Amino acid sequence: MKNTLYLRRKNKVIVALGNDSLPIPYVATMMKNIESLGYTVSISLMKRLLRLSIPDFIRFQTQLITDLRHIVGADKEYNPMYPNFPQQLMHIDESQLYLNAIEYYLTQIPPDTNTKEKRLPLIDQVNLTVIECGEDDEFIQMIKDLICANTSISKTDQSDIAWALTHFPDCSMLLPQHIPMRENMSFVLGVLYTSGKASSQLLSNYVKSPTDILRFATQLSDGDISLATNTKFKKFSRSDRRLLLGLLEICKVDLSAEMITYRKQWIRLGEILHPMEYQKRFPKASKAFSIIRNQSSYPTFNSEIELAIRTKNKEKILELLSKKPGEFARRLDHILRIFPDDDMILEKFREIATQVATPLLLQVCTHFKHRDKPSKYRTFFPKGIVGKIKVIPHRLPLISSSTCVTVVQICESALCNRFASLPSLGKVYVSKDLIDYTVPFSKRSANKSIHTVARGSRISIPEGNTIRFFTWWREGEVNNMPTGRVDLDLSVVMYDTNWHYMEHISYTHLRSHDYRSYHSGDITEAPNGACEFIDLDMPSIQRYGGRYIVMSLHIYTSQSFDALPECFAGWMIRKHPKSGEIFEPSTIQNKLDLTGDAHISIPVILDLQDRKVIWTDLTLRFNPDSYNNNIEENQTGIVAIGKGMSTMAKPTLYDLFRLHAAARGNLVEDEQIADTVFSLDGDYTPYDIEAIISKFLMTT
Repeated sequence: MKNTLYLRRKNKVIVALGNDSLPIPYVATMMKNIESLGYTVSISLMKRLLRLSIPDFIRFQTQLITDLRHIVGADKEYNPMYPNFPQQLMHIDESQLYLNAIEYYLTQIPPDTNTKEKRLPLIDQVNLTVIECGEDDEFIQMIKDLICANTSISKTDQSDIAWALTHFPDCSMLLPQHIPMRENMSFVLGVLYTSGKASSQLLSNYVKSPTDILRFATQLSDGDISLATNTKFKKFSRSDRRLLLGLLEICKVDLSAEMITYRKQWIRLGEILHPMEYQKRFPKASKAFSIIRNQSSYPTFNSEIELAIRTKNKEKILELLSKKPGEFARRLDHILRIFPDDDMILEKFREIATQVATPLLLQVCTHFKHRDKPSKYRTFFPKGIVGKIKVIPHRLPLISSSTCVTVVQICESALCNRFASLPSLGKVYVSKDLIDYTVPFSKRSANKSIHTVARGSRISIPEGNTIRFFTWWREGEVNNMPTGRVDLDLSVVMYDTNWHYMEHISYTHLRSHDYRSYHSGDITEAPNGACEFIDLDMPSIQRYGGRYIVMSLHIYTSQSFDALPECFAGWMIRKHPKSGEIFEPSTIQNKLDLTGDAHISIPVILDLQDRKVIWTDLTLRFNPDSYNNNIEENQTGIVAIGKGMSTMAKPTLYDLFRLHAAARGNLVEDEQIADTVFSLDGDYTPYDIEAIISKFLMTT
């Protein structure tokens, strides 16, 4: 399992140094086999494998191929409606298409004419992913980096951390003295506690506030530790209740003042903990529960700051916000609109900027870099475990350029001073390619994928004219509940540069001869798994003025993605789409699992003009006023996502790494003389998520 995890996250495996001499054909044969999956091995790993015994090598090879097949999706069968896709769709008569569809919908049996013909072998030359030789220390550091993340992490990250915490005999090597992100801390403590590896002393070393305890109780109840949604708390045992109340008792803060922020959640938790039964043992905690339950009105920070803003009491606003630097940073734009070009506000922000968390400071910096420029839209990613986006018209009044410049200078100065305390990077080269990659601030709702980058990143499309989208899903049982029939529809919509609709390909419209775009056929059930494909000829679409292509997946039968046992989607680039199998693992550019409480997924948007893939990994709920969940009924939401993702301004890795370079080294223009290289294939790349969120977004 360790190598399975390591391979998926880092394209590395650990192989113990042996004393045997393995015949070369064994390794050569394995390398040939994994080439078809898009992989090869490094020289160092090859040498390590040649020192294995034959039984050890066979065990390694079997597990490696099993893992790689699962990563790319080659462990599934792909039987599209039209097995000779895309040629079959190019030549079949329109009336025959219609009759075939009717026959299938009535009988669930594919047409008799769909006999698979022999295909040419794959002609495309592909770039293989190199599997490197890893070490135990590197694996441990990878897990520690995840635990020390300065942002929220994904369900996949949590699963990997949980595996390490439960399987390592000594967890102390994985635990830092301080876990900066409180959500992540609560998750880690929850895993340790449920596996019997966390004493009350260890818990008290990390838990410092009532909200920490609320998150911890939420984690023990398998709830949403972001606290964005309500949790049904489990029936805690007496020992668990005493533990939670005891942790609350020793908090060195005003309990009720902080608990009131999540008053409803605390009341529900109190109904489970029965604090009054322990009022003699935990008087402070019991009193706090009594206050939040019985006192209908309680002065809170938010109520005080809102009153100060309504009355435009600048002194009171600054007094309150200075106590909460993060809130000051979040409200800075609003305050500067109330008091334009106010030096007192800017100076007060300068004083507290050093106390603002790095991710937030970076976002404020980028926001004000673009704040004095007209913009059509404002884009938000709401907090929660589902990947959503909110796009609204930009109607805020502009803030003066001089004020914006000052805010940016304050943020950059605070960040550079902070980063200067970190180890030197020497001569630093930062590639301009990183301008296209956004900083991974929140991974809470990110789906598992082969290559993970932050939402909004723009990835270059490799050589080739045909994009082939694909999806595979299966119905069955989830948590002992049958899914029933599952009909998942793969679709694409084409837009011009102004996001005006041009054409779509879906189960309602299987082909477009002008745009040379084809759908492999609509499959409406998947008891043993099912698949759909769409081919798009990019030059043809551009000839008709097309620029943006939105890939979307719609569950027609209204289940949510998290109610399916398996579901994933991805895309390939094909130079010769008529060669090779329809599903060729070596041509896959990326693949992601589809999860979450949603019915529509938008994994990527193509920008054909810039020849980029915009990574979105977003979801929508279907329109409740419509009968069908398809692209025709969800155009408004799809266009809103497209406009938001294609125009938003977010901090980039180029910005972040240049700030580190300015603070910790000397920027150079020649990569060859650099001690530290930030690029697409350097010492740190956009895919080194663990290192970025732990080492380059740190606050203290």
